[in-house]
Amino acid sequence: MKIKKYLKFWKYPRLVDERETLIEERDSLKDHLKSLNQEKQEMIREKNALYERLGQLSLTIPELQEISPKLLDISVIKNKARQFRVQLDAEKEKLAPDNFGWYPYNTLTCFEILELLLTGKNRFLLELISEKPIVDIGCADGDLAFFLESLGCKVQVVDYAPTNFNLMQGVKLLKTALSSSVEIHDVNLDSQFLLPEKSYSLVIFLGILYHLKNPYYALETLAKSANYCLISTRVTKFNTVSNAANRVDLSAIPLAYLLDELEANNDSTNYWIFSNAGLRRILQRTGWEICDYITVGNTENSDPASRDGDERAYCLVKSRFYQD
Repeated sequence: MKIKKYLKFWKYPRLVDERETLIEERDSLKDHLKSLNQEKQEMIREKNALYERLGQLSLTIPELQEISPKLLDISVIKNKARQFRVQLDAEKEKLAPDNFGWYPYNTLTCFEILELLLTGKNRFLLELISEKPIVDIGCADGDLAFFLESLGCKVQVVDYAPTNFNLMQGVKLLKTALSSSVEIHDVNLDSQFLLPEKSYSLVIFLGILYHLKNPYYALETLAKSANYCLISTRVTKFNTVSNAANRVDLSAIPLAYLLDELEANNDSTNYWIFSNAGLRRILQRTGWEICDYITVGNTENSDPASRDGDERAYCLVKSRFYQD
């Protein structure tokens, strides 16, 4: 303390007493805050334990599956997705459009992977979601969005018609047929894009990252717009197939492999295949904290382009920018 401050306290003893009192009150408040934080953590642990037990019980007691979707374990949501798929397939067969074809892959199978991915409180995926909407980016025919809407979520879809499988005719037809309130937006993610809403609870970003010319910009923009994001993308351990002479192990190197124009699946919209270290690095640099992370497929011998060498990373990430 400076000499002038010492003199002030010497001249006015009452200030010394007040200062000591304030210091004691400050220390007491610090102790109280620490105690509150400990109580909060204990309540979170108890809540997670209750949710875990509820999820186990809901597998064997059908009545529990009709409670609020926010209280459903991801395994129950997966089963509901299977049931919804049957209904949706019947609806698509009934509509039978003759001017376009439906997206050929079952996007609702993502819940099979999410059951493996999500741990702890994250298994109650919808509990993470606030009143703000979910956005499904790269929606195909919107199957995932329509399913989440059936669970009571407010959902938007974002895709780019020129690169969508059927120019977004499928999602628009299903919206009408299902009398859905899902909002449909046509956005080019290879531009300096903005999302329709300022903020979202959750972004679903499955199988899109390797189709983008500028994945860094896209991930950073999403981190500034959403609290959570579910991401899947192809990753690679090696630079080429197993019998190539110039094969290099890339798994520990934070890089992205730039595909040749038709190198992967004869699809010129495939651009960047990350190593696992590269994906983790770009997520960290663009403002995301990894909550859960797994890889599936050829996890031992993957390469960027061959069908047999396909490895996929799935992760749940939380934004460090987002303010709820």
